[in-house]
Amino acid sequence: MRDFTLRTYKRLLESIVGAGYECLTFEQYCSIRRGQGGRKELPERYVMLRHDVDKRPWYSVRMAEIEAQMGVKSSYYFRIGKMSNNPDCIKRIAQLGHEIGYHYEDMSLCHGNYEQAYDHFKESMEYFRQFYPVQTCCMHGAPMSKYDSREIWDKYSYRNLGLIGEPYFDVDFSQVVYFTDTGRCWDGYRYSLRDRVPGQQERWNKNGWSYHRTPEIIMAIEDNRLPKAVMLTTHPQRWTDKWGAWMYELLAQNIKNVIKDLLSSIRER
Repeated sequence: MRDFTLRTYKRLLESIVGAGYECLTFEQYCSIRRGQGGRKELPERYVMLRHDVDKRPWYSVRMAEIEAQMGVKSSYYFRIGKMSNNPDCIKRIAQLGHEIGYHYEDMSLCHGNYEQAYDHFKESMEYFRQFYPVQTCCMHGAPMSKYDSREIWDKYSYRNLGLIGEPYFDVDFSQVVYFTDTGRCWDGYRYSLRDRVPGQQERWNKNGWSYHRTPEIIMAIEDNRLPKAVMLTTHPQRWTDKWGAWMYELLAQNIKNVIKDLLSSIRER
């Protein structure tokens, strides 16, 4: 099975649904935990499907259509820049019933200026709320920037803007295991400069909840070895059935991984 194709992603979804997991948007997860929407408890087994749309937003549409065909809802986080922000793609994904959120990087865009970053965040939220009643946001790691955009919440509160959740602050990772395709693999946490969960990864590894390829996750699901509560994050530009685009992404990501590994080593010194 060739990894990081839409066919493989569909097979992953089929395994998740077939094993009795309920697929939740991050908005649904936050609402349930806050006792909103009439539902008081989280499902016994669930997967939060989150997609960070960094670029090539039309790839996200293809992924969203597959999910909709299977009756699955997920969360799509768009950046404000042109590489991600495509109104037609955002509208289409919202029409399919998925959640739209803001993939913010305002501290990086505003060079660490808190006030400018907060104003920019508010303006961006107003923009995305044209397409969907946005209730959650999610930090974009911006690995080439020295600024961590989550630091904006040291001075301000996203809850004052009608937001109910940000994954790095509002997911209980003592109960939810986090998998992300950062680095174009599922165990690429060493390539991730900011998309990490401090204090939990070693525990997950010790329990055997670390996988390199998507077929390994599928096998874990079918063997009933996957944890009961999962957040699974993809970057849709990595997932394609087209050989040329697939090979380009493979080569480009290998180069990025080397750079990220070097940056990580420098920052840890």
